[in-house]
Amino acid sequence: MVKGVGTDTIDLLDRKIIQALYLDPRGSFSRLSEVLGPSEQTIARRYRRLVHSRVVRVVGELNSQRLGRSDWAVRIRCAPGSATAVATRLAEHPDTAWVQLVSGGVEIFSTISARGHGARTPLLLSQLSVGRHVLALEAYCLLHVFSVGASPPPGPSHLSPEEIDRLSAPRRETTWTDPPNVDLQDTDWPLVQALAEDGRASYRQLAMRTHWHESTVRRRVEELVDSGVLSFDVDLASGALGFNSRALLWISVAPSELTAVGRALAARPEVPFVAATTGSTNLVAVLVCRDDRELFEFITGEMATLDGLAHIETAPVMRAVKMHVTIAPPEP
Repeated sequence: MVKGVGTDTIDLLDRKIIQALYLDPRGSFSRLSEVLGPSEQTIARRYRRLVHSRVVRVVGELNSQRLGRSDWAVRIRCAPGSATAVATRLAEHPDTAWVQLVSGGVEIFSTISARGHGARTPLLLSQLSVGRHVLALEAYCLLHVFSVGASPPPGPSHLSPEEIDRLSAPRRETTWTDPPNVDLQDTDWPLVQALAEDGRASYRQLAMRTHWHESTVRRRVEELVDSGVLSFDVDLASGALGFNSRALLWISVAPSELTAVGRALAARPEVPFVAATTGSTNLVAVLVCRDDRELFEFITGEMATLDGLAHIETAPVMRAVKMHVTIAPPEP
């Protein structure tokens, strides 16, 4: 739960705006107003309130595999009383995302990417080590992420079929066999960093950050998106919408069924992230449910129907310290 934000402060319009952002992350306020009904000023005011309260944020993210780089997931087991401080320091590093306290608050999960230009493997990996506060460390390479860009939000849709149709952009293919037709240049990094901080930044704002002409910024963003190098996702504080039970799932799947299981999980709104990994298990997923009962029913019901599952390790998420770039405020 985000401090100061509860389900009683999120009304129907807020929920519709959030769901609209999943369908069209960079859709203009005028476009959202045209589809949803309230005025452009009302939509903009509600969105800024949600961002200020750390309920939602649109972020631009690079597809590391399209750039010939590797993303990693790490599990860090900490000494009693040390996990929060270690997670906070980890969250401050620009190469980290999804820093979470799990398993009763004694373990940390994080993904690590190489944000700088020209690096294939994140430098931060070589800087992590076992010591007085860190008792054990495991790192897994993310071989394939089964969903790139915004996936459906958890829970029922509050948008009508017509609204969904009007907001939905054509889905881009998320698996490419050909190399990207653009190269990320040193001059692109101010643009990439600005979109990572605010995926809805206007072309005028991006032009000010990059010192490019506005038409140049628009063309470059379109090139990066069309090539699969850049996509947009939504950071969502799911607790604010009443989804308070989250878990990491470390899954062992028969190799012949790995792709089918990964795609099936990625298609579910309860699973915002799923990836094939190296290591003792070969699939990691994030599961978001309303409560522990619903989490149990998903694991024993929906997942039980999937062929090839041999083992599931469940690690409850106690607190999200950082999402993509959104750092949660410290708990009182």
